[in-house]
Amino acid sequence: METKDQGWRKPFAATRELNRIMADYYYELDRAVKTGTQKIAWCSSVGPAELLRALGFLVYFPENHWAMLGASRMATDCIPEANAVGYSPDICSYLTADIGAYLKGVTPLSKSYPGIERVPRPDVLVFNTNQCRDVQDWFSWYARTLQVPIWGVYTHCGVKEVTEAHVSSVARQMEELIEPLAKISGVRFDPDRLRAVLAWSRECSDLWKQVLDTAAAVPSPITFFDGTIHMGPAVVLRGTPQAVTYYRQLLEELEERVQNHVAAVEGERFRLYWEGMPVWGRLSAHAQLFARLRANVLASTYCNSWIFSSFDPEDPFRSMARAYTELFIVRSEDYKESYIRRMIDFFHIHGIIFHDAKTCPNNSNNRYGMPRRIQEATGLPTLILHGDLNDLRLLSDEQTQTNVEAFIEQLEEGG
Repeated sequence: METKDQGWRKPFAATRELNRIMADYYYELDRAVKTGTQKIAWCSSVGPAELLRALGFLVYFPENHWAMLGASRMATDCIPEANAVGYSPDICSYLTADIGAYLKGVTPLSKSYPGIERVPRPDVLVFNTNQCRDVQDWFSWYARTLQVPIWGVYTHCGVKEVTEAHVSSVARQMEELIEPLAKISGVRFDPDRLRAVLAWSRECSDLWKQVLDTAAAVPSPITFFDGTIHMGPAVVLRGTPQAVTYYRQLLEELEERVQNHVAAVEGERFRLYWEGMPVWGRLSAHAQLFARLRANVLASTYCNSWIFSSFDPEDPFRSMARAYTELFIVRSEDYKESYIRRMIDFFHIHGIIFHDAKTCPNNSNNRYGMPRRIQEATGLPTLILHGDLNDLRLLSDEQTQTNVEAFIEQLEEGG
């Protein structure tokens, strides 16, 4: 039997397993550092993680740590430390929070996982610019500070249609990483191993998509805020059987909710789409705000960032190149608008929330008229919330509440 949690969300039974596998993941990294038994690669969240796993690395994803800094509300205190060494307060607050935390010698991992004192020291850093240039600058700071090698994959941006030229360019860059990375790991490259890892990643991706797609049910069994938590294995355990096992369990639970018409938000009246980054330090507050108004923010572009439907174990490098270039964040404005309109139809959306994250221009799609164009094309109302992903000094809780309540009143009046 499901129980209510604080009156605004229904907990998932699968959450206990989520907590276990995430703890196992971080403790394994910590043991590897302390014992020197396995090499560690840092990887950007949508970088070539499959190649790193195939070469025997344990893979650490700093972006998950950055999000933890935000969710734990440690980020705002850490950001000034990075500002003091030359990083502007206007650039990515993931970057400034993470570097600031390192300079302060603190990490939310210590609170969540007793015995872990610091993030795992890397043997190599590998990034992909398919998210933004900040990832490159971020990793480069650690490479200089820790005196470890760094390698990057440079992806195209503003892509309308992903062409063979795009795919060939990125695939070639990933193939060129094999030799230097194998020297660091001490593990010979095995194409069969890469195919096996990619098969796990593809299954994880397919299951994660099915999880998110359950939100198309009326009422929805899941919220966007649930998705930001349960996407953890899709980020840090992609390419492993643990992630696949977890999403099978979560999907089964969600399908049972759909069958029994169990709503994630009691008395769901309105179905909303979230475009942009979460406000990590306000996940609970925002979830409660919308639930109180019986509005379910149930789908997002952000959580879909870890769906890689082009992965093909029989053509690993080219399929990875295609999948990592198909990401929403690197696409053209025309493509992005078309994508959001498809999501509106699929999820039966009544209105769209655009988060204008002050320090994340690459994932804030409201700045060049997109909300107005989508509103004119679809007739759906849109709301722009001004804030940030990690820096809580850049948002007003009072203004957010006022704007959301006024937006729901607009929906009640029929737009």
